[in-house]
Amino acid sequence: MVTDPIADFLTRIRNAQMAGHRMVEIPASNLKKRMTEILYNQGYVLKYKFEEDNKQGVIKIALKYDENTKQPAIRTLERISRPGLRQYAKPAEIKRVINGLGIAILSTSKGVLTDKQAKAANVGGEVLCYIY
Repeated sequence: MVTDPIADFLTRIRNAQMAGHRMVEIPASNLKKRMTEILYNQGYVLKYKFEEDNKQGVIKIALKYDENTKQPAIRTLERISRPGLRQYAKPAEIKRVINGLGIAILSTSKGVLTDKQAKAANVGGEVLCYIY
């Protein structure tokens, strides 16, 4: 059993990119599915697929790399709120990641949103991670 599934999600992506893998498989949950959709919509992953098995299911993510330099599209995955120290932010307190070049993923009362979506909806919540 994993005590911090979000950190596990980020670590699996980080490790796959460091090893140069094209695909990564992650055990599925609704939160991880929504985070994967956000990564796809923001252009950080090439494509994704949700596969159901008899257990919890699997998320297959095709990682995105630069064609010329072979550098991954995601430079840094940083976990902010952790089980031992939760980090919450009001709409006015949500920080921009690298002056708007990166994204923050928040868990809000309106679902899992990016920092820009949360500010537009005027909702705060738990800051899960920064991605850039």
